[in-house]
Amino acid sequence: MLGVFCVRACSGLVGHRTATCVRTLRSLSGITVAQIDEEVAKLLELKARLGGDDGKHQFVLKTAKGTRDYNPKQMAIREKVFNTIVSCFKRHGAETIDTPVFELKETLTGKYGEDSKLIYDLKDQGGELLSLRYDLTVPFARYLAMNKISNIKRYHIAKVYRRDNPAMTRGRYREFYQCDFDIAGQYDGMIPDAECLKIVHEILSELDLGDFRIKVNDRRILDGMFAVCGVPDDKFRTICSTVDKLDKMPWEDVKKEMVNEKGLSEEAADQIGEYVSMQGGMDLAERLLQDPKMSQSKLATAGLSDIKLLFSYLQLFQVTDKVVFDLSLARGLDYYTGIIYEAVLTQAGVAPVANEAQNGANSEESVSVGSVAGGGRYDGLVGMFDPKGRKVPCVGVSIGIERIFSIMEQKAEASAEKVRTTEVQVMVASAQKNLLEERLRLVTELWNADIKAEVMYKKNPKLLSQLQHCEESGIPLVAILGEQELKDGVVKLRVVATREEIDISRADLISEIRRRTSEA
Repeated sequence: MLGVFCVRACSGLVGHRTATCVRTLRSLSGITVAQIDEEVAKLLELKARLGGDDGKHQFVLKTAKGTRDYNPKQMAIREKVFNTIVSCFKRHGAETIDTPVFELKETLTGKYGEDSKLIYDLKDQGGELLSLRYDLTVPFARYLAMNKISNIKRYHIAKVYRRDNPAMTRGRYREFYQCDFDIAGQYDGMIPDAECLKIVHEILSELDLGDFRIKVNDRRILDGMFAVCGVPDDKFRTICSTVDKLDKMPWEDVKKEMVNEKGLSEEAADQIGEYVSMQGGMDLAERLLQDPKMSQSKLATAGLSDIKLLFSYLQLFQVTDKVVFDLSLARGLDYYTGIIYEAVLTQAGVAPVANEAQNGANSEESVSVGSVAGGGRYDGLVGMFDPKGRKVPCVGVSIGIERIFSIMEQKAEASAEKVRTTEVQVMVASAQKNLLEERLRLVTELWNADIKAEVMYKKNPKLLSQLQHCEESGIPLVAILGEQELKDGVVKLRVVATREEIDISRADLISEIRRRTSEA
């Protein structure tokens, strides 16, 4: 019905009335921003098919909403981040897998709670209903069940897709990478869980993004808390999704949603409010084990005992300085069954986002990019896919690479430090004309010796142009050939930074380049 109205209300779109059309849509009650975006996209497609005002086909050259291109400088920063993350995963003994970018729709349905509406569905292709993957965890569980795997420590770095409202400046996209580390298998309690938190601590420390904290909680503690506060069983998941918004909304708004939209009693909401304001460490877990209400719940006491055990391992891993037990942490995904955690930057050291600053956001909110890592235990997910309901206990963490990259990119822009976009170690140059063949012979020797080298694609390039290219690209060395050097059997090696030049025999050139580049 909305689509019919759009076409009637916006019949002048092919002219110059797009803005009027959008205003008309926004004036209608009960229409969401997502619906408006969808209808505008349809109308723009219609406009493209019909042609513009002059009757010619109009083609808009842009990336799709919620996506972006990456230039070489951005990719260099990105690769550095990926390398840091992958080396950490490998240091902890993980192997890697890959899964298809789309799954059967039924594989993804019912696993993400209220976020299920953000799944991208694909058009029917030959009888299979498909959806783009929303995360890497559900495909991993499907992979374990399908291949009857009961033990694996794996990492997976790949793109996922969400029909979210993008906030590009804060690292929120519709297409983005996830970097996941998971441990599947039956092990003694909290040892794999503690290692996942250690991995988050290592990665965020190595990337040097600024101060951070890792919040931990347990789904059993939340469910026990809801039970003793008087939340009906059938409202646990929906109330959990509301509590999950506490990092974005003040308690008053969260309480209003619980009472007015979710139908929770005000008394129950107030009791929840008392608990979710609590933060601490092992001492808080001990205190809550003695709490008159919480101690009545077997679920809550089991979760609190595991939190105590977790903190004892975190002390041995030397990461308790950054970890806090936070009862407001909920994580809205339905598949979590035990420990949950989330890492947030408390001071990213980046400039406020312009439009947020204008909207009156305080300085802390302006530099915040939200969660940069999150995860938890999901012992029942594999059993959902297994024909016999065979369970494989799993715990894992996902690194929010896009949000991390947004900060790294801003820091690089603010810094005077030059970002190299290639790894070329030496430029093969000539000082005179007619030396193209000699340059090609020398660069081939270097390539065969696994040295990163390049030449200019001109027969007779000027020496100054070749040297300027090295300075602009950050190439540290230049191997210069001239007629005299060829007669003497040497190569003039120039250090770009200091402009020092030395004659090296052709036989020793490769070892000299290796020595100098390894020192750098």
